Amino acid sequence: MSQPVIELLQQYDPRLPLEEASTIPASWYIDERILGLERRTVFSRSWQLVGRIDQVREPGQYLTCELAGEPILVVRGDDHVLRGFFNVCRHHAAAVMTEAQGCAKNLRCPYHGWTYSLEGALKGTPSFNSECNFDRSALGLKPVATAIWEQWVFVRLDAEGPRLEEFLGPQLIAEISALQLQNLHWFERRHYFFDCNWKVFVDNYLDGGYHVPHLHKGLDSVLDFKRYTIENGPRHCLQSSPLVQSTDAQFGAVRKGDRALYYWLHPNFMLNWYQGMMDTNLVLPLGLDRTEVIFDFYFSDVSAAAHAHNRASIDVGNIIQDEDMAICKSVQRGLNSRAYSTGRLSARREAGEHLFHRLLHADLLAGS
Repeated sequence: MSQPVIELLQQYDPRLPLEEASTIPASWYIDERILGLERRTVFSRSWQLVGRIDQVREPGQYLTCELAGEPILVVRGDDHVLRGFFNVCRHHAAAVMTEAQGCAKNLRCPYHGWTYSLEGALKGTPSFNSECNFDRSALGLKPVATAIWEQWVFVRLDAEGPRLEEFLGPQLIAEISALQLQNLHWFERRHYFFDCNWKVFVDNYLDGGYHVPHLHKGLDSVLDFKRYTIENGPRHCLQSSPLVQSTDAQFGAVRKGDRALYYWLHPNFMLNWYQGMMDTNLVLPLGLDRTEVIFDFYFSDVSAAAHAHNRASIDVGNIIQDEDMAICKSVQRGLNSRAYSTGRLSARREAGEHLFHRLLHADLLAGS
């Protein structure tokens, strides 16, 4: 007989200092009930990245996505205001907009033709003529909280919660502002699919570079691992390393500058910054042991002259992801083993992972 979820949550003690702490239990990675609870709490109550400003800059431009099992639509209104909605028709629940992004004069459901304004108000209802107590004004698209930060659009599924600025915190906002990301331009998107729980990918990212010398020989060649630092904020972690002259020609050609910055924002957004370039990672659970990670690549120069350099940089990133895919799959397999329950954390390296686990515990406990 399986243990109640509350007992699984109680197996982790968030009060332990890093020097005494272990990981969250293996059961949190392999129990469907934990995944369901995460959708209702972690991914519903946090601000989630859904797109870029350049995708919805003009009136009528929209984008769609799925978040915690919910279809989402973000659209720029005729009044130039950006709004988010559940992408669910109020008639028979079909998706109103079916393309990933586009531009439209209105929002028309393909099922029965119900039509909404760009501001979400119900305008057209074919074959509705004599229905009693039918109030179009009460049947607009259901809104979701929507906000903008830097180059990105975020939404929050739950109606109540902190504003995006409060969620991010002034420290993180100031640090990212100093990077002047407005000088970087989107270049390309790639999708990676991992055979692991989404938390395995986050754990791997937050291990303070612990795995880099062993798993990522190319990346290790450009990082000064002995001076790798980890700094935690209330809801984010910054991992940083000085860059050195690489002995690997492929990595050395595209990973340059004084320092590499690796930001994690709770629960599932990463920002990896190098001089003149950045990539962001959005981690999306597709199932208990299946995860999609969306990479967006940005460069200071996206002209035709820089195309080959930018492509080479993405190729280097692809090497790293291939290496991570293999190890994350191995970890997921091991989490199902009777031989494993929890693992001790490195006080020198895994402060970010410790923060993630404590925040995750608080999110899950609040919704249990």
